[in-house]
Amino acid sequence: MYFLENPVLQRELLVNLRRPTSFAVLFAYVAFLGAVVLAAWPESRKLDMTNPEAARRLVGLFFLGQYVLALLLAPSLGAGAIAGEKERKSYEMLLASPLPPVAIVLGKLLAALCFVSMLLAASVPVVMLCLPLGGVSFYEVLVLYWALVWTVLTSGMISIAASSYFSRTVAALVVAYLLILPLALAGIGIWTALDQSPAARLSLAAVGLPLACAPLCTALLLLVSRRLLYPPDVGSEGKEVVDEEQESRHAVGMVIQRDAFPDRLFAPPKRSDLLPDDANPVYDKEMRSEVFSQGTLMLRLVIQVSLGLSLPLMARCLYFFPQEVPWYMSYCLLFNMLVGPVFSAGSITNERERQTLDLLLVTTLSPWQIVGGKLLAGLRVSGVLTAFLLWPLVLACLMVSYYWTQLPTIAGYLVVVVLTCWTTGTLAQLCSVLFRKTVVSLTVSFLVLAVLFAAVPAVRFFVGAFYPDSHVLSVVSDLGFLSPFSTLFDLPRSTDGSGRFPLAGQWGGWCRFVLFYVALDLAMLVAMLRLFAHRRLGE
Repeated sequence: MYFLENPVLQRELLVNLRRPTSFAVLFAYVAFLGAVVLAAWPESRKLDMTNPEAARRLVGLFFLGQYVLALLLAPSLGAGAIAGEKERKSYEMLLASPLPPVAIVLGKLLAALCFVSMLLAASVPVVMLCLPLGGVSFYEVLVLYWALVWTVLTSGMISIAASSYFSRTVAALVVAYLLILPLALAGIGIWTALDQSPAARLSLAAVGLPLACAPLCTALLLLVSRRLLYPPDVGSEGKEVVDEEQESRHAVGMVIQRDAFPDRLFAPPKRSDLLPDDANPVYDKEMRSEVFSQGTLMLRLVIQVSLGLSLPLMARCLYFFPQEVPWYMSYCLLFNMLVGPVFSAGSITNERERQTLDLLLVTTLSPWQIVGGKLLAGLRVSGVLTAFLLWPLVLACLMVSYYWTQLPTIAGYLVVVVLTCWTTGTLAQLCSVLFRKTVVSLTVSFLVLAVLFAAVPAVRFFVGAFYPDSHVLSVVSDLGFLSPFSTLFDLPRSTDGSGRFPLAGQWGGWCRFVLFYVALDLAMLVAMLRLFAHRRLGE
């Protein structure tokens, strides 16, 4: 009942693994890994077995990519395990079945991780091609895969736990990513710090990681099972809208007060008077009712987790080592990449899922009022949440003398963040127009943003590591303006606060970044307006 005879597991596997997209993703993943190994393969016909550093670096990069993949893909499959049942109105029927809660959780967990496990298994033949290069033994590969198994299990269990607390998959997905983010950063930091200690790496992967993950997974399994045994959220069909006052009485930690500053910046109070004649009803409805109709739990977790993670980065990068300020700004960009699409990816798909899109289209509202109102509402919430992480930078500019000669560069950082916020929201709303489901819209938004923002830095790192003398490196560097992360680090800055810029960057890359993303955002906005004008939505 728990494993082989688990009906939940059998049903989920039949539904998920028979989709054509599963075969397409598996093929694309293996093809990509093979292309990476082929590109990094030594060009010489004779291998120098006395210098295995290149092979060790290739295998390390290979498993680091697998680690990031596991942390990113597992939540996308597990966040809808229980929240999806609530959305499909089948949550109560699942709880009423004779299956024990532990069997339900294990079935959902194993089904969510099965596809990720298939990807990891499919990568084994590719990594085995690297063994003849030397420097890495077969037992080291086994230990690294053992660590990946525990990584996948932990990230999947966190996503299942988040899914049990929310009634929408989108909210569960964002919270799962925010909870997994510090674990991912800690893992990458420890892996990098132990670069010169292979034995310590293997010991940590073989023993340390399982000892840390096993208690966490067990605790989450028991927590979710108890929540299913005594469910506080039964009757999901009668709780489409959450009473915020009742929710605030049982809230733990921060409570959002709509009539207080700064809460009213992103959560204005509900309207108690008539709507002015010149007001946009779509924008007013989105800000005052729609965004928080499912309660404030997700928003409260986002604010508390993001601010908690920012404290050590803020202290190190803004005050103790101010020359590392681009790293803190990169954290702000990463936060906006995770949170920004959430408030725009469902702007149109939610109307379609509630079957109210046709009613909206037959009103006297113009396409600009509909598109602009929904876009501005999403940008306002994501922009204010991102601004919570930026005000310490403004405070540091007043307190730390290093920044007094860096004000043009600081202004350049802020422009990069503003344009990134605009791009994430606009792209997510365009995906909401093109697709029919909110989960698909949000997933595609994350994928496009990851490729658009992270592809150039990843290629630059790969080429610099394996082909440092190639002309391809200069070509990739010229394309750095496509990534806001690369643009941040390419801006000129002084390391001694003297006003001179020994690490002289080029403002030309920043200018190209601004022009490119302004043009891209305007093009996406025009595309949405034309699609609305011709009623071609999600076809």
